[in-house]
Amino acid sequence: MTSDFYRGLFDRYPGNPIIRNRDLPYAANTVFNPAAAIVDGETLLLLRVEDMRGHSHLTVARSKDGLTGWRFDPEPTFRADPDGHPEEIWGIEDPRITYLDELGHWVIAYTAYSVGGPLVSLATTTDFKTFTRLGPVMSPEDKDAALFPVRFGGRWAMIHRPMPTSATAGAHMWISWSPDLKHWGDHRILLRARRGAWWDAYKIGLSPPPLRTDEGWLVLYHGVKNTASGAIYRLGLALLDLEVPEKVIYRSDEWVFEPEPDYERFGDVDKVVFPCGWVLLDGEVRMYYGAADSRIAVASAKVADLIEWLKRTASRMRRDDIA
Repeated sequence: MTSDFYRGLFDRYPGNPIIRNRDLPYAANTVFNPAAAIVDGETLLLLRVEDMRGHSHLTVARSKDGLTGWRFDPEPTFRADPDGHPEEIWGIEDPRITYLDELGHWVIAYTAYSVGGPLVSLATTTDFKTFTRLGPVMSPEDKDAALFPVRFGGRWAMIHRPMPTSATAGAHMWISWSPDLKHWGDHRILLRARRGAWWDAYKIGLSPPPLRTDEGWLVLYHGVKNTASGAIYRLGLALLDLEVPEKVIYRSDEWVFEPEPDYERFGDVDKVVFPCGWVLLDGEVRMYYGAADSRIAVASAKVADLIEWLKRTASRMRRDDIA
């Protein structure tokens, strides 16, 4: 892949954006922030679609090559259910998909928009046609959640991002543990939002689910910096220990991806790149992301190159970075 906006490790697809609201088979304001998986030999995206009320739902798109020829469900695939699940009264947003081989199904972590604020909910599926809700697993305000695909010491682990009520506390990434996917505890900070002039000084959050590599769990996260012209969303990397995922091995000092072309810089929310899904194909990761909260784009990078770059640009982890 080549692009006029190649700068660094991720290479944007020259056909970006790959999905716009006009591509959907029904009316919508915007489409963005998709989860991604390989299902039955095809790329499946679970799209966040915002309707003309401003409420979001999830719709499935499929493609044989993961770039073109997208086929969409004719109507919303996974709608909010405010009658049965009042925490979804204002919609459902920003899904992340993890396949749990031990249980034989996919788990979708998504943001339910309740009257008390956004919170993390879980649902399971085997076919992306029917879904079983597990309900909310974190209280408001909390979002940017995804599961690890395996247990650690008999427990499931999830990364998420609560929002503190104190303006000085910082919005950090946390890790929590569960024996059954329903009851979660042993919460602790995994990565802190940095302070001062850093690109990830205001708040951080998980982007796609953690990716298992030979050297550790590769984590792509978004960092937000407030500027005189508004917030900028950029992406950074971290590597977690394979057996003890709350142990951070590396964290990049520099961002690895930022809004550059106009389709990432201008939209319903300017200057945002926000991936919720990636897939691994022959040692290369393909990252699907929302661009300016208005459309969907894709970029790719070699996993080995990401880890090598991370090692070169990483901070030596200090206790106040992760404790």
